[in-house]
Amino acid sequence: MMLHIPGVLGPERLQAIQAHLQQADWEDGLATVGALGATVKRNRQLPRQSPLAQALAHEIAQTVRSNPQFVSFALPLHILPPLFNRYEGGENYGLHVDGSIRQLPDGSAMRTDVSSTLFLSDPDSYEGGELVVVDTYGTHEVKLPAGDMIVYPATSLHQVLPVTRGARLASFFWTQSLIRDDMRRGMLYELDQTIQRLLTQLGSTEDTVALTNHYHNLLRQWAQT
Repeated sequence: MMLHIPGVLGPERLQAIQAHLQQADWEDGLATVGALGATVKRNRQLPRQSPLAQALAHEIAQTVRSNPQFVSFALPLHILPPLFNRYEGGENYGLHVDGSIRQLPDGSAMRTDVSSTLFLSDPDSYEGGELVVVDTYGTHEVKLPAGDMIVYPATSLHQVLPVTRGARLASFFWTQSLIRDDMRRGMLYELDQTIQRLLTQLGSTEDTVALTNHYHNLLRQWAQT
C-alpha cells in the first residue's frame, strides 16, 4: 500500500530548504551505499554529518512526526534521520531494494518497514526523475509537487529514472513501524481513516466509540515496541 501525503512542507519552509540545498556541497552517493547498490546508484547526497544536513533532518523528522496522515499510515516507532539527494545530468538509481536494517545515531539498530520520499523540486523544473515502485499490485511511477511525500513499504523494489534536464532534490528516510506486517498496517490505517470520517460526520456515538475500541485492541494485539 502506498500513500501520497500532500503539503507536508508549507511554501515558506519549502523555499527556505530549497535555498539551503541549492548552496550546499554535495558528495558522491556511492559514499553511503553497499557493494550491490554501488552498481546501480548514480547520484549525489548531502553529507549526513554536515551541520546543514543535521539541521534539516531534525526539522523534517519533527514535521513528519506531527503529520496525522503519516502517523496514521506508518505508525512510527523509530525514524532514521532523513537524508537528502540530488539527481541531474542523467543521474539515476537503478532497480534495488533498501537494506532491511539501519543504524540509528545512538548506534542501535532499527528495522526498515516503511520508506518515504519527500519531493523538494517543482516537477516542471526537471525532466525524468520519476520514482518507480514495484509491488504486488504492479508498477507505479511517482513524481509529486514539491512539498509532497510518498510513503510505501520498504520491501518494494524501486528505482529513480534518469534526470535529463534540471535537478531533482528530495529527502528520503526509513521508519520502523509499531506494526511490522504491511497488510496489518494497511488495515489499521483504513480503519483509522474510517473512524475519523465517521467522527466528522456523526460525532462521538456508541458505534464510533466501539470502532475506536476495536482499533486500539488490534493495535495492542499486533504492536511491537
